[in-house]
Amino acid sequence: MAPFTRWQPAASAGPEFEGAPRRPHAGLLRRERRDLLEVREGELRKLGSLMVEMYKRNDYRDRLLADVCAQVLGIDERLAEIDALLGDRRERATCECGSPLLPGAHFCPNCGRGLNGTAGRPDPGRSREG
Repeated sequence: MAPFTRWQPAASAGPEFEGAPRRPHAGLLRRERRDLLEVREGELRKLGSLMVEMYKRNDYRDRLLADVCAQVLGIDERLAEIDALLGDRRERATCECGSPLLPGAHFCPNCGRGLNGTAGRPDPGRSREG
């Protein structure tokens, strides 16, 4: 008797089994999302530290700042992909300008407005359709 083997579709099962991308398990996606949020927070702290040091030295390096910003934007894109895969149906917080806000955001990504306790409330009129 063979040890435990995984079931594999038969070769004649059709082309839909060949190369069809699978959606990762929801637990893995949530773990990746949590890890990405931690990395994002670290990158934002790094960006703030860079700005303070550059201000102290009066020596601004745009390329260095652009690299860190690109890292944060890449993380934001992956977070959006994960949210779409998870089918996140929670109400999204929106800015006064109507732009959706990422969890933990301190500024609006569209207009740059600073967020306080009143600006980032969920908008009951807008919900994600899936």
